[in-house]
Amino acid sequence: MTTTDPLKPQHASSPFLNDFPIRISIPVQWGEMDAYGHVNNTVYFRYFESARIAYLERCGFVESYDRDRVGAILHSTDCRFRIALQYPDTVHIGVRARDVQEDRFTTEYRAVSGRANAVAADGIGIVVSFDYRTREKTALPDTVRRLIAEIEA
Repeated sequence: MTTTDPLKPQHASSPFLNDFPIRISIPVQWGEMDAYGHVNNTVYFRYFESARIAYLERCGFVESYDRDRVGAILHSTDCRFRIALQYPDTVHIGVRARDVQEDRFTTEYRAVSGRANAVAADGIGIVVSFDYRTREKTALPDTVRRLIAEIEA
C-alpha cells in the first residue's frame, strides 16, 4: 500500500479535473479549519481565487494590467459545497472559462480532495475586463480573448 503525504505538493491530477485546462494543488492548512473541524467555507473562495489568478496569468490578463492597466475584476462568485475538507489533505483545483462575451467571461472551478478522491466543491465566478485608469469596464483585450480560446481548445 502506498501512502501519499498530504502536505507534500502534488500535481493536480484527478479524473474529476479532466475538463479543466488549468489546475493547481494547495495543501490544506490546520488554521483553515473552523470550530466544527472542517475547512471554513470562506477558504474555498481563496482556493478558487488562487486558481483564477493562475488562469489570469496564463491568458495574459496580468500582463495586460501591467502594460495597459486593463485587467480583471471579479463581478460575482458562487460555490456549491459537496464534502467537507479537513487537515491533512491536498486540494486540487481546476479552472476553465466559459461564456466569453465582449467584456467578460465566466470561470468555472472544481475543488477535489486528494485524500477522499472526491469533489469537495464546484464554483463559478464572473470576471469582467476593467480599465483601471478610467475606472470603467472595457472590452476584453484581443490577446486575452485569443489566449482564452487557445487554453480552452
